[in-house]
Amino acid sequence: MNSFYMPTKIFSGENIIQENYKEFIKLGKKALIVTGRGSSKKNGSLQDVQEALNRASIGYIIFDEIEENPSLETIEKAGELGRKEKIDFIIGIGGGSPLDSSKVIGILVKNTSICGEDVFLKPNLKSVDIVAVPTTSGTGSEVTQYAIVTLHKEKTKKNYGQSIFPIISFLDPRYTLETPLKITVNTAVDAFSHLVEGYLNKNANILTDAIAETGMKIWGECIDSLLSGNLDIKIREKLMFASTLGGILIAQTGTSLPHGMGYALTYNKDLPHGLANGVLYVEYLRVFKYREKVDKIHKILGIDSYEKFEEILRKLTKVQINLTDVEIEEYARGMIENKGKLANHPEEITYEELLNIYKRSFQ
Repeated sequence: MNSFYMPTKIFSGENIIQENYKEFIKLGKKALIVTGRGSSKKNGSLQDVQEALNRASIGYIIFDEIEENPSLETIEKAGELGRKEKIDFIIGIGGGSPLDSSKVIGILVKNTSICGEDVFLKPNLKSVDIVAVPTTSGTGSEVTQYAIVTLHKEKTKKNYGQSIFPIISFLDPRYTLETPLKITVNTAVDAFSHLVEGYLNKNANILTDAIAETGMKIWGECIDSLLSGNLDIKIREKLMFASTLGGILIAQTGTSLPHGMGYALTYNKDLPHGLANGVLYVEYLRVFKYREKVDKIHKILGIDSYEKFEEILRKLTKVQINLTDVEIEEYARGMIENKGKLANHPEEITYEELLNIYKRSFQ
């Protein structure tokens, strides 16, 4: 990789939206707010956005039906609303689901003659401007070009195949204060997986490695809090920065095996995305033949030994599900056909190795 592209303008800090409400004025006169059914109302993020838009004299409508693992059908419904209301830009508020959905909705609003399935088939589609307000610390979607959509027809989750970066992201750790511990841990594991998969990546270089190592160092400072559940605003802020750095990283490198392998676990076994990645990590890291960078990870995190590192990973990714041999074989076959994720893994890997990652992760 010989290029680095990060067009998103990032504002960070407490009350950051109110302090920079004039940024919205540059984007148009009417916004579509895309969010989930409840959390943005509880954590104050939706209210802050509404107040900022009111101060800027910008009209808005709210679409608050985005589900976890958003479906193409829901996204199309929001796109129709945006077209009907002739909105100028979109503000996504929430975790990865609303932020990812906003990118696809933005394309549907911009390109009035296409349907949802066309987004996966027609290259280089444009979008109306997207503003991201993350309320979890995991996906990094606030600074990536990616969007993952649930396709029920194909029984899988899939990246939409376009490249839409948010034009602005507002990072306020206050919005994560009331996030339940289980969700906080799962999303933190997702951020960790971005940092590691961007680090152990065929597309990595000296610049991306610097981002990965900085992100892992910050993430490592949060481990004790994630294990104990003692998460104050300072730790929440560190987790948010680690997540955003992970997003900046994978925007350059892409993700790798655990993400590709985890999609089957999320769709078929309803495992949260970060947990679905993380439960595979001990065995994923063991599969590497070239160990120099792998063996640095626990040191960057501030963990005394590799064995202790594996122990911490297991504690953070406990899963109570059973996989049959038939299911494991089906998931491994799906992964061996995922050429994009395989291409990012820096070593040759076989079907049998993928099979064993699944098997050993769930023994």
